Amino acid sequence: MKIIIIGGGPAGLMCSSICSENAKNEVYLFDGNEKLGKKLFITGKGRCNLTNLCDKEEFLKNVVRNGKFLYGALNSFSPKDAVNFFENHHLKTKVERGDRVFPDSDKASDVTRVFEKISLENGVKVMLNTLVKSIKKTDVGGFVVTTQKGDFFCDAVVIATGGKSYSSTGSTGDGLTFARSFSHSIIVPKPALVPIILKSFRGEDLNGLSLKNVSVTVKLKDKTFSQFGEMVFTQTGVSGPAVLTLSSFITREDLKGAKLSIDLKPALSKEQLNDRLLRDFATFKTKIFKNYLKELLPSSLINEFILKGKFDEKMPVCDLTKEMRLKIIDLLKNFEYNIKQLDSFDYAIVTSGGVDTKEINPKNMESKIVKNLFFVGEVLDLDALTGGFNIHIALSTGFMAGKYLKENG
Repeated sequence: MKIIIIGGGPAGLMCSSICSENAKNEVYLFDGNEKLGKKLFITGKGRCNLTNLCDKEEFLKNVVRNGKFLYGALNSFSPKDAVNFFENHHLKTKVERGDRVFPDSDKASDVTRVFEKISLENGVKVMLNTLVKSIKKTDVGGFVVTTQKGDFFCDAVVIATGGKSYSSTGSTGDGLTFARSFSHSIIVPKPALVPIILKSFRGEDLNGLSLKNVSVTVKLKDKTFSQFGEMVFTQTGVSGPAVLTLSSFITREDLKGAKLSIDLKPALSKEQLNDRLLRDFATFKTKIFKNYLKELLPSSLINEFILKGKFDEKMPVCDLTKEMRLKIIDLLKNFEYNIKQLDSFDYAIVTSGGVDTKEINPKNMESKIVKNLFFVGEVLDLDALTGGFNIHIALSTGFMAGKYLKENG
């Protein structure tokens, strides 16, 4: 069987590695970039978070949408299987905080090198700088794949072109165009794991400020989403692990009137905060209010806190009234901003949306509409949280398609 795989990211690389184990298969791997695995090079800050070594139930808790679709893929190629795959190909791995798996070398290039070696050994014909323009069915069966280098005929096509995030790596949404040409339904792509842009935000004062152990909540018209952890202020809004996670849950929601609230003291109730402030006010009664706030807040957040609360920064602590004390408490527990929008695909780690999984066979990633047309990885309507889950989705779906093509080549 002649197979063309479009896209040299983790899903395409895994698929080509597996299906080429059948010597009867003639496998071509097309990629529009000058090298394979370009997106892998920037994942995990260049270290490549390969997978997450948790059990299936925990894994699925970190899949934002269509987790049930992945049952078969996770059973056939689990996180442990992924680790064994790379270890068997002489790539040592290590497990870090949160069960995140990385190459022991901390080099994403070593991951790509594994796949390059397999491609060489299995006779995969890798064609770089090869942009696919269209894919069509032929009158005699099979497909014709048109590129700027000419037409290529094949028996099966695997679309592994990714979503729309990190377009500089070649993820421009071409795979969705190809899917539409075969009458596949597309869930509108949205940026996910992306910073949130705030309205009327003074980023020049707060840019770079990191807050740990805070609770961040997004309030919509009829629902709320909350995350505890670390966040960071940017020039235009907020980012960091807690915020990126929230963005994935709200990217398909109506953000009109949405608000973002930060609980700066989540470990303390309002009553406990009140007791603390009463003690503080007795201890620091001669200080002016602005100087006292250094006891409560990071220095770079103090001016913003004073502006939000419309406090008199020069007022002595001993002159603060009960109403002012309660206002301080409310602000500490609900430091609120209006949300403008999520940031663009240029800053998104993954894409939410893609080819509707209802039209894909979860046992082999084959289209239910067109025989011998397969979709793997981020081009599908599958997205997860950070921690190696998205790359494993790419690896496991690529494995499923590759295994089917290996056995039926």
